[in-house]
Amino acid sequence: AHPQYAFNYGVNDPHTGDIKHQEEERDGDIVRGSYSLVEPDGTIRVVEYTADDHNGFNAVVKKIGHAVHPVGLNEHQIPQHI
Repeated sequence: AHPQYAFNYGVNDPHTGDIKHQEEERDGDIVRGSYSLVEPDGTIRVVEYTADDHNGFNAVVKKIGHAVHPVGLNEHQIPQHI
């Protein structure tokens, strides 16, 4: 039998911040796919991958966007008690 399939799914939950997507397809012994997710710092991680008998599993990871870190209080902003 010649294995073959394709699937995809996504989650977009603004309440929890869970935002991700995955898709994958197989044709015989070759698998191709990708997934992406929003990191806690606001960047998007994208992973594209292939797998086959000749090359094994290979993935390319990309980061899109700029990290946003919460701004904390510095010592000049902390109220001083007298």
